[in-house]
Amino acid sequence: MKDTAAAAHQELAGVLARAAWAVASHCRQVGDKLGITATQVVALRELSEPMTLKSLAHKMACEASNASYIVERMHEQGLIERREHPGDRRAKQVVLTAKGRSCRQHVLDELRASSPLNALSEREVNALGRLLPAIG
Repeated sequence: MKDTAAAAHQELAGVLARAAWAVASHCRQVGDKLGITATQVVALRELSEPMTLKSLAHKMACEASNASYIVERMHEQGLIERREHPGDRRAKQVVLTAKGRSCRQHVLDELRASSPLNALSEREVNALGRLLPAIG
């Protein structure tokens, strides 16, 4: 039984790695098409509302220093601005500009149009959405 469980875990780890690679590759393709980086694609996907840099880093699954670099580059491109947090004057929020909102919509459209997740049914996507947070 232990060997069977170990083999199943190993197989699942491989499947998850390939799925993560497919999603990352898709983000690179979308970024190339839109003239932005894959990490900017991820940031725009996650910026559905104003949020702190720390929150954005968490949603992007990266270090705050990485998110800070990405945000700085997006700021230089006119996609985002930093504003004072309404509930905490010490904190700053990352907010999309009009150009950023337009770019985000293009990103979302492109991500949906050719997503590797399109191979799954809505029920399967929902099931993964419930299961995967338990492991990361």
